[in-house]
Amino acid sequence: MGPRPTSSGLLASLRALLASILEIAQLRLDLLGTELELEKRRLFDALLLGALALLLLSLGVLALCGFALVLLWDRYRLGLVAVTSLVFLGLGCVALLLARRRLFNGAGLFAASAAELQRDQADLRGRDSGA
Repeated sequence: MGPRPTSSGLLASLRALLASILEIAQLRLDLLGTELELEKRRLFDALLLGALALLLLSLGVLALCGFALVLLWDRYRLGLVAVTSLVFLGLGCVALLLARRRLFNGAGLFAASAAELQRDQADLRGRDSGA
């Protein structure tokens, strides 16, 4: 192999570098879009299943409370209404606190994309120090 002229070699290297940078950017954007789509589907599924569970549990608890009230109507109706109300309010507060904790302790929307970008930066730093 003979020596190439520096200008075309440098120009070719710059074009190859630009092509690599654009390819990496395209891959990262594709990963970001895929991650966003997966997160959207996961949230929709969770909301749908949560709403269904909430509806079914509410109907079950309502039926159970109605059964207990009919069963104990003569002697303990006021006490039973007070106890069931307190239990429901307490469980509602616990559920609200758990939901709030889950909402604020997320892993991050683009965790995989951020990890890939950090790997890219580490690779580039390794190449710079090795050159």
